[in-house]
Amino acid sequence: QLQASGGGLVQAGGSLRLSCAASRRLFSSHAVAWFRQPPGQEREFVSSLSWGDSRIYYAESVKGRFAISRDRVQNSVDLQMNSLRPEDTAVYFCAARTGSPYVSHWKDYNSWGQGTHVTVSS
Repeated sequence: QLQASGGGLVQAGGSLRLSCAASRRLFSSHAVAWFRQPPGQEREFVSSLSWGDSRIYYAESVKGRFAISRDRVQNSVDLQMNSLRPEDTAVYFCAARTGSPYVSHWKDYNSWGQGTHVTVSS
């Protein structure tokens, strides 16, 4: 139901844009989030958005560098990642849940897309 795309290899300081596509029906009733899982570490919250009213939530580690947005034409939730750092290297996942977007634990999301790899070289 969710399809993530846009990962790749980039140098530190560069940018990437991830996209999470799904049906508008799913997005309209859900909050959509991006998580990431660095190598050998647990999955961690990055950002979330409420499709209906655009409430947005960021992890402290990405505030000011990443921006989440919705694309009503493409039916996607995108994550613009700027000023990338080597520590941003991870597999990035999009996920959805009903209710509030102000939820950061991965266990509270019940729909998941496949991951997309982001590698930031120093």
